[in-house]
Amino acid sequence: MKSLLVPLLFSIFSTAVFCQQEKSAILITDPAQGTVWNIPEKITLQWNTENIAPNKSIRFFLVRNEMVVQELGSFENNGISEEIELAKNIGSGDRYQVVGIELFPEDKYQIAKFVTPFFSITNKASDELKKKHDLAQLEKRGLSKREKRRRAKNKSKAASAKTAVASTIDTNAPTSTIREEFDGRKISYTKEFTFDSETISVKIWDHGRQDGDIVSIYLNGSPVVSKYYLTYWKKEFQIKLDPNKSNDLFLYAHNLGDSPPNTVAIEITDGKKSENIVLNSDLKSCEAVMINVVK
Repeated sequence: MKSLLVPLLFSIFSTAVFCQQEKSAILITDPAQGTVWNIPEKITLQWNTENIAPNKSIRFFLVRNEMVVQELGSFENNGISEEIELAKNIGSGDRYQVVGIELFPEDKYQIAKFVTPFFSITNKASDELKKKHDLAQLEKRGLSKREKRRRAKNKSKAASAKTAVASTIDTNAPTSTIREEFDGRKISYTKEFTFDSETISVKIWDHGRQDGDIVSIYLNGSPVVSKYYLTYWKKEFQIKLDPNKSNDLFLYAHNLGDSPPNTVAIEITDGKKSENIVLNSDLKSCEAVMINVVK
């Protein structure tokens, strides 16, 4: 009887210890908020763990805007890894993070992982190459037929607007204000819309790949959205139109993102009628639409 009791007690004790096993955890201490990595300098990772054995491994990734930029490597759980080389084509920015993930966990349903706060990376060589490439593409491309037609159309609209203002008799009729530039950037008009209501709803989101675009939206020269980081999530806001004139709504880019130019998808509605458009903007030009109110 005693010989059977000992194994039974041992089995119960082992089960209790297993059930009380604490969860594993990772804490990355370097990089931290405020860290700046300068390429081509090599970087260091430092971390602490709980309930992960030293012979286990941690895998690290460099991410930007929730997309993996580079796998930094898998390292034994000794708390530090030095002399890690970053990819030479990584661009400068301040929205980088490092993700650490426990490999081969004891509990496959509880995998330890950690994401750092945002920090910065500078890479002057990559930035210069990108700038030269963009300039070369602009020079090579020149003005497309579409852009030439658009500029000619804008000039025609501007001339018509000046004539209408000079010769108008009905002071209650909407006036057409053609804004040819803003903050030193040329404005190109792509569409003209008419709505029944003075108050309309506007939704904006990143068109295509989410690549770090930061934009502002202006109505009649005043910001209605300022320095907004575009994502796939639709940001909605209300604007009030001036019924006595044509209202210009345009996109202003604060950066070029990972894939220039900045591109925003826009949905405009007054509750009865909806319009969907895509506007593009770079650091020298803005695309816009004209919006009128039916009286």
